[in-house]
Amino acid sequence: MTAAQKKILLPGLQLFFDKAALNFSEIPVERKLVLEEIGAYIRTKNKAQQKVQLTFICTHNSRRSHISQLMAQAAAAYYGVDHVFCYSGGTEVTAFNENAVHALQEIGFEILAKDYNSNPFYEVAFANNAGKLMAFSKLYTHEANPQREYGAVLTCSSADASCPIVQGADGRFKLPYEDPKLSDGTPQQNEVYLERSRQIGTEMLYIFSLISK
Repeated sequence: MTAAQKKILLPGLQLFFDKAALNFSEIPVERKLVLEEIGAYIRTKNKAQQKVQLTFICTHNSRRSHISQLMAQAAAAYYGVDHVFCYSGGTEVTAFNENAVHALQEIGFEILAKDYNSNPFYEVAFANNAGKLMAFSKLYTHEANPQREYGAVLTCSSADASCPIVQGADGRFKLPYEDPKLSDGTPQQNEVYLERSRQIGTEMLYIFSLISK
């Protein structure tokens, strides 16, 4: 990729990923195995000159799936991996949780609510020269998401159990994260959401570091 084509990440995200790239040794071996499976899926698509579509799925499409989607899209840009399109969805519809939104904003994403309904639409920026993403809670089968030839990444055990076969997916990966919801209303809430966001961001970055080699 030329310098002109390379996405210029927002400063906070650039700094976060620069630091996260130094921490791959902290990822447990068993998780690296799954991350490497996802990386192999992406490389296969690249070699076939097909676009890469990843849909991150958790039950409510409220926290972990949104964080994973946005971190993965930014991580692909960090390593200059083209033709990657990341999505999220759930087996139920709720709302993009405000605590998750705030954690991502603190890390460096620019996230703006476009309305204030029970399930708001958010506009998300991660780079100065990339289009903005729209984030809202939806079923993984929603028309905004790919309907076929995508990799399904299950980010919670409940979604994994609910979706033994993911409709339209040509790849299925189990990558559960502990739910930061468990900290809601506690003094540790903000730090737990930041910790989970950092964990997810580091693991998404690890995936795309494999593609750039």
